[in-house]
Amino acid sequence: MLKKWIALLTVLTVLLTACAPKQKMGTTAIMPAGMAYAEGREIYFMHTEASDADVAQLLTDMMDSPVLHVPSLAETPDSALANVYVFTNGIEGMGPLGFAADVFDSPPGTANYTPLRRLVLVTWANPASARVLKSAAEVQAAAATGEVTLEEPGVVINMPFVVWDGGKR
Repeated sequence: MLKKWIALLTVLTVLLTACAPKQKMGTTAIMPAGMAYAEGREIYFMHTEASDADVAQLLTDMMDSPVLHVPSLAETPDSALANVYVFTNGIEGMGPLGFAADVFDSPPGTANYTPLRRLVLVTWANPASARVLKSAAEVQAAAATGEVTLEEPGVVINMPFVVWDGGKR
């Protein structure tokens, strides 16, 4: 009797599997990831879309991977955005403008995490005194003392994290 049930279950499993919609599982897309900092630690992220055409093109060229221009991202409510700090001068590095790596606030695992980032341009008052900043708190402290100025050009970029302290996709 047990053998008949096992045979019946096997036939049902095969039939149900044959009728199920087919999905291509395990396909992996390769996308370049950028290195930046969040809360003092290295993280890796992707650029997928930007609200500004020039920014989308800059990131496309930098990463050799298309970043789509999506103007409607600029309409994202402020409450749904986190910050990405991008350096406009100072120490040469891998940032999109050729200077220090970006700094993110609100990484995954924090209450305010979102992949949608408000672009905040960071400019050193005295580029010769620039140093590597690795957290949003350090950027804000440098702004409070006048070492840097912060400018928000109204650009939103979708920048999901790929690897972060304590996690990865």
